[in-house]
Amino acid sequence: MYIIFFFSCLGKLNRKKIRFELFDIIFLAKGQILLSLSPLKKGKLIINQLNYKTMLKHYETVFIMTPVLSDEQAKETVSKYKKLLTDNGCKIVTEHAWGLRKLQYPIQKKTTGFYHLFEFQAPSTFVAELEVAYKRDERLLRFLTVALDKHAVAYSLKSRNKAKVVA
Repeated sequence: MYIIFFFSCLGKLNRKKIRFELFDIIFLAKGQILLSLSPLKKGKLIINQLNYKTMLKHYETVFIMTPVLSDEQAKETVSKYKKLLTDNGCKIVTEHAWGLRKLQYPIQKKTTGFYHLFEFQAPSTFVAELEVAYKRDERLLRFLTVALDKHAVAYSLKSRNKAKVVA
């Protein structure tokens, strides 16, 4: 026998099936749920905590730094954002420094820029914080953050493995 519970985690509707035995469900703040199952056969208490922050999505972000920066300042900017990602519980999958490239059209009267790409896994709430940090930084000309679907993740993994074989 199954009981189906519907609950909301940050506005998204999720359907969870829970096997009926002896259990308690405690709803905590911000979509956190503490589910404690106590099977009588094994005689021990199993505690499972579901948290919306543990559900990580794949993202890819590219930002263009102004060409006026020295190499040291560009590396400092990259390390700042890398630290921001890791401090907020993100897992960095890949990092690529594309270097100084010509822009398709002038941005702030500049025709070149330092490109840098991060592919990472993060909670969906973190992307807004990251983009606010990008907007506040005068050293960045442009940025773009996209969520990757399963096909993009598979393609990225395939291309990384292909690059390792060639190198």
